[in-house]
Amino acid sequence: MYFIIGIWGGANRKYAAYKFFLYTLLGSVLMLIAMIAMIAEAGTTDIPTLMNYDFPVEMQTWLWLAFFASLAVKMPMWPVHTWLPDAHVQAPTAGSMILAGVLLKMGSYGFVRFMMPMFPDASAQLMWIVFALSMVAVVYTSLVALVQSDMKKLIAYSSIAHMAIVTAGLFAFNQQGIEGATIVMLSHGVVSAALFFCVGVIYDRLHTREIDRYGGLAVNMPAYALFFMLFTMASIGLPGTSGFVGEFLSIAGIYEASSWVAFICTTGIILGAAYMLYLYRRVVFGDLTKDDVKAMPDLKPREWAIMVPLAAVALWMGVYPESFLAPIRGDVTTVVARLAPAKPVGDAHVSAGRPKAAEPAHGEAAAEAHHAGGSQ
Repeated sequence: MYFIIGIWGGANRKYAAYKFFLYTLLGSVLMLIAMIAMIAEAGTTDIPTLMNYDFPVEMQTWLWLAFFASLAVKMPMWPVHTWLPDAHVQAPTAGSMILAGVLLKMGSYGFVRFMMPMFPDASAQLMWIVFALSMVAVVYTSLVALVQSDMKKLIAYSSIAHMAIVTAGLFAFNQQGIEGATIVMLSHGVVSAALFFCVGVIYDRLHTREIDRYGGLAVNMPAYALFFMLFTMASIGLPGTSGFVGEFLSIAGIYEASSWVAFICTTGIILGAAYMLYLYRRVVFGDLTKDDVKAMPDLKPREWAIMVPLAAVALWMGVYPESFLAPIRGDVTTVVARLAPAKPVGDAHVSAGRPKAAEPAHGEAAAEAHHAGGSQ
């Protein structure tokens, strides 16, 4: 990624490439130190063994913070997100698609694969940090996206807002939250990459990403306008598209853990609709007055070949999500069972007539979750 940005990027590519590299490196150094400490403590580098190893609670906190430093940069979470808009803007179209589709998912994968099962007590104690940063990110980056004049920057900020819903969903510590977060990861990987490709298609023709330079593309590029609309709707989370399934499940899970966090994350979806529809209206609708925009041809065969599979996956995930949920359900159940003893009681469980003591014991809850996973 460093070379893709540094060699084939835009005018300010060297700055963006160095920033991307240094942010990632500084976080990863802390993670490496934590890994060495874990090996010294557990005497093994085997991931399945470490996922079930009980580290001392105090040590867990330090290990969690070291892993968090690396994975939060990778996600990227606010306030260590500033490398992402620079990297996206300077990267070529292919670089942006790889960055959005693959690299951002490394962070969320690290959370669910390493941090949560290996340090369950620390995860439960420090979940408020993740919730707080996610809430800020959802609202702040959505508002920043709303005022962007560069298309790539707008989509880059929308990525940060979507990944904040992933982190909040993962730390809800329940089946819906973690399954929803995983579906958002998959959906965002397809939809965000497709949106960057949509920007790349018109950038190829006019060599500018300024939103104000376009307008009226529905007239001379109807096929492009159709695909762009589909991916815009999937990004917003329209029912029937991949975005809806993931966000609905995530927010259902988050609501069980904290209704306030769910409320603030939902405002991000409303703001998401605002900035994506505003972008679409300015680029595709309006009067086709500019001569150079009039001369832009519609999609070429090579662009059709990339658009169609991406659109098919986005719709397939939205219409029949079970084909994506079924393979992950057993693993999610295992993670939830591992977290169950440390899981704090969410505000959704405390109703007027039922005190907290009425909750099933943590061991029973874990056993039930495990049994449910087995029967499924």
